[in-house]
Amino acid sequence: MKPAERIAALTREIAEHNRAYYELDAPVVSDATYDALVRELRELESANPELAETGSPTRTVGAAPSPLFAPVRHAVAMMSLDNAFDRAELEAWDARWRKLAGVGGEATDYVCELKIDGLAMSLTYENGVFVRAATRGNGVEGEDVTSNVATVEAVPKELRLSRADVPRLVEVRGEVYMALSDFQELNRHQAVSGAKVFANPRNSAAGSLRQKDPAVTATRALSFWAYQLGAKEGGPSFTRHSESLEFLSEAGFPVNPHINVVGDLAHVEAYCERWLADRHDLDYETDGVVVKLNDLSLHERLGATSHAPRWAIAYKYPPEEEYTLLRDIAVSIGRSGKATPFAVLEPVRVSGSTVSMATLHNEDQVRLKDVRPGDTVIVRKAGEVIPEVVGPVAGLRPPRTKPWRFPTTCPRCGGPLVRLEGESDTFCTNVDCPEQRIQRIAHFASRSAMDIEGLGEKRVEQLTSLGLLVDAGDLYALLPEDLEPLEGFGALSASNLTGAIEASKSRALDRLLTGLGIRHVGAAGARELAAAFPDLDAISSAPQESLAEVEGIGPVIAESIVRFFAVPSNRELIEKFRRAGVNLASTAFVPGRGEVGERDPGAGQLVQTLAGRTVVVSGTLSGFSRDEAEAAIRAHGGKATGSVSAKTDALVVGADPGASKVTKAESLGVPILDEAAFEHFLKTGRMGD
Repeated sequence: MKPAERIAALTREIAEHNRAYYELDAPVVSDATYDALVRELRELESANPELAETGSPTRTVGAAPSPLFAPVRHAVAMMSLDNAFDRAELEAWDARWRKLAGVGGEATDYVCELKIDGLAMSLTYENGVFVRAATRGNGVEGEDVTSNVATVEAVPKELRLSRADVPRLVEVRGEVYMALSDFQELNRHQAVSGAKVFANPRNSAAGSLRQKDPAVTATRALSFWAYQLGAKEGGPSFTRHSESLEFLSEAGFPVNPHINVVGDLAHVEAYCERWLADRHDLDYETDGVVVKLNDLSLHERLGATSHAPRWAIAYKYPPEEEYTLLRDIAVSIGRSGKATPFAVLEPVRVSGSTVSMATLHNEDQVRLKDVRPGDTVIVRKAGEVIPEVVGPVAGLRPPRTKPWRFPTTCPRCGGPLVRLEGESDTFCTNVDCPEQRIQRIAHFASRSAMDIEGLGEKRVEQLTSLGLLVDAGDLYALLPEDLEPLEGFGALSASNLTGAIEASKSRALDRLLTGLGIRHVGAAGARELAAAFPDLDAISSAPQESLAEVEGIGPVIAESIVRFFAVPSNRELIEKFRRAGVNLASTAFVPGRGEVGERDPGAGQLVQTLAGRTVVVSGTLSGFSRDEAEAAIRAHGGKATGSVSAKTDALVVGADPGASKVTKAESLGVPILDEAAFEHFLKTGRMGD
């Protein structure tokens, strides 16, 4: 295709996407796909400047205001931001503005702000009183949503300033958003009432604000972050952007607490990396970082392009949502017989990995989301969680598709699938279902349980089909000579697998408890049980009332534990472990070192010296394995995590610790402990004594 033809096609396509996103709150492509289209158009226009038109999407902002609302002309244009997608593009922006401003390598401050995924809003105050709210619209003209925004509690109706500091007129810019917890509650309410379920918090916030009836908006839990001053007449003057943020906070506006002023680009990059790792600790969605020059005189000198200021840039994180084709809906059978529907997808890159399957949770979720084979669907993978299908892109649904029906028989054994009364889950009731056996053993060997390297689901399926495994206890009877003749094995691989099985015998008790797959008992519950009882025998013989008293267990999980150990085959499984020499002792004991700390004689567990503390372990310790160190932290009431954040109370370092963790701990002021200090911390709960 010739450049002129491609530019014309891209211009039309991007305009359609702008309308779907800004006017209809119903996008049909992901943010990443949209960004790629804009980037391609910008590159083509740069290579062929004579073909670039004044009204090109690369030179305009947003979309035309909706005719449903009265238009509002912005006193100062509400512009978009240019994007950087990696460190090189961020550094290129830095070099670009320095050249334009003629400042070379001079030191300057940058303001780093989390990029909130919401709806840009302009709030106008006259003599300290709220008079108008407008969306960004096309940057020049927006929609008057004053009545709706007036229902947002976080937006002050009067400025909380002394009379001398109140400007005659001031425009405050920020983001209206919906907290994740409020979004989940809204969707629960929508589902119960049979109303539309929103795809994400951004669309729910935009849809809530674009209601003709403000009473509907008032029922939605909307929030607001202020991040910029627009037009202003009177009041105090500022020389730095950070000063204007302080003014906004004093005036009563919520200003994000994670805004940082830093002195060089290296610290900007560190801020971006930190929040890429920690953004899922927040109760709102952020898709990047906005970087602004702090010196307002530079804002004046640099000005703006037709659509974006030159003194700011948005550093965009890799997308966590993508759009792809739903090829089919299938059902998997878990270790308990639970039948879980999952999506078979056209492979798509999400959050740095290729996704070809995603969970659909249960029958009710499929019905609620109304996803059908052939749909274009939104796939989400936030952080390290399992990918899930958020919902369909309704505007792209093929004609004559039918709602998916949950099957009535097990796809593996043909036995009946039964939905339990009062529950959302469906189960295969055939206890001899081969898929259940495979999944039970594979779960036992998984990284979160006994961590037997080389024993994945395919290998378990091979060994069970040959009759070498009936349950997890049979693993410990396997010999290298049993495996060597099998397909895919040789002397070395057989020795490696039996060696990994042997090594798993010394795993901490909480890992074994996790591996047993007791219903409702996950890794956290297993840790609490292992910290509360001296060994597996004590847990298996404990009365239901005693189990229910353990932190995080309660009566439902306690009943499930009692039922598990009452089953003869489960008791025989434990005896297989005992005969094989699998560790059944509590992880509150550190092998070879005795207990670190003292037991509370009344509670029967270690004194909780680290209650409420979060600790990260990095590097190799001489007296503890990683599992043992983390088990000791949990046994003393603490929380062991894998990454350093502002919530971390201490970083324990051994030989060859992770450099990034140490650097991050230093930048956040997190105490760093060597092994001796760690033992003292366990015993006393104190650092540095």
